[in-house]
Amino acid sequence: MCIIFEQPEIFSLICGERKLKNLIIINGTMGVGKTAVSKELQKLLPDCVFLDGDWCWDMSPFIVNHETKEMVLDNISYLLNNFISCSVFENIVFCWVMHEQSIIDNVLSRLKLTDCKVHKFSLVCSEEALISRLKNDIAAKIRSEDIIERSVPRLKNYDKMDTVKIDVSHISAKDAAEIIFRHIMQ
Repeated sequence: MCIIFEQPEIFSLICGERKLKNLIIINGTMGVGKTAVSKELQKLLPDCVFLDGDWCWDMSPFIVNHETKEMVLDNISYLLNNFISCSVFENIVFCWVMHEQSIIDNVLSRLKLTDCKVHKFSLVCSEEALISRLKNDIAAKIRSEDIIERSVPRLKNYDKMDTVKIDVSHISAKDAAEIIFRHIMQ
């Protein structure tokens, strides 16, 4: 006798099979290419949802204080937990600056990760490459002049993190996404 289950989670519970979801975290300093790489990665992964942490506190005026930091962490964890619990998604891509290991740890501590494999990547690049990218963004009026002095000093922070480092100085967003894809599929 063959039984067809409309809901895959019921099949998993009855048959004892459980497929782990991939939670892919991509961090890096401002302007390094997190969003572009994440969008390229989303194209490569099946059943994939993408969250940019910046979307969770896109406000005007942009105010960073204890209250707004807690708010953005609550917003991010709420959305990520919903993506994790949704049977439609197999892959969840999340990018955000997260310039300190404690921020990654804080986000992860708020998530229900029982059925997830977490993959953590830091996008890094040379100072020259970052400045060039930021100047292009400034010229295109995407970023303000002060971005260079705020972003460049953070580059060194990513060397200390518990992440796989990907140097994007001389590669495209698509190339970086393919590198991440190969890591995940190993």
